[in-house]
Amino acid sequence: MVGTAVCGVVLAGAVATLGSSARAGAVLEERKLPMKFNWVACEPNCRGWVSAVGIITADTPKDFEEFSRGRQLGGATVVLDSSGGSVNDAITLGRRFRNLGLLTTVGVSLRGGQSARPAVAPEAYCESMCVFLLLAGKKRYVPEAAHVRVHQIWMGDRADDAKAASYSAQDLMIVERDIGRLAKYTFDMGGAGDLLSLALSVPPWEDLHELDAGELKLTNLVTTDLVADVLPHVDISAPAMAELAPKTQARFGVEPEQAAKSTKTAEAVVPTGGVAAAPTAAATPK
Repeated sequence: MVGTAVCGVVLAGAVATLGSSARAGAVLEERKLPMKFNWVACEPNCRGWVSAVGIITADTPKDFEEFSRGRQLGGATVVLDSSGGSVNDAITLGRRFRNLGLLTTVGVSLRGGQSARPAVAPEAYCESMCVFLLLAGKKRYVPEAAHVRVHQIWMGDRADDAKAASYSAQDLMIVERDIGRLAKYTFDMGGAGDLLSLALSVPPWEDLHELDAGELKLTNLVTTDLVADVLPHVDISAPAMAELAPKTQARFGVEPEQAAKSTKTAEAVVPTGGVAAAPTAAATPK
């Protein structure tokens, strides 16, 4: 989470706004929807970047392929603002990111107006499976104001009341299978076992664990402290954000008969990204 100003990059010292409270609300609403990809152009000052906002669903890998068709994305940067979603579809998308040599960071993309340049607001959220998309970048930068949070992945149809739900042997098989897939992916991407250890130690009925600067480096989620390594010549400003809604739980699927298919994702209607909830009894499911 350590960021320093370097040549060609402005790190705003003052807190900027999103233009209005309506803009902040719009950012929150986008985070509740299935992930969308947009190209933010800033020529001639910089190359531009990919904005990726929302929940990872079964359609997200296909949507990215459609977005990337006809674009020269090799080596581009993806700016993430997401509360996670489907386990296996995030893995598929992450491998595609790595194959393209993409760079990753966390932020809210702010499109410039008639006279303003596009910028990236660092006070954004990358939670649950979004963290593993972040890991897919060949270079990875996390601004100090960003929130990177992890927790366990769970059965999709029981994550909202995980502690009270019952589970069959088949359910446990699915959980073990997808943890194995996630572990292999983590090591393939250059992540450390500490990332899995931190994530798998937080049950779905507890608040997500927010990684501090030391943990971001320990887990190999961060490869550079210089924003210019992923977003050269881009303004990085800190907007005033509206209070954000509760987390989205990364969820396992319930389709064991078709193991090759994507697992069930978080429902798009669930609010995503958010400030830590007030402490509650551990026995109360989130």
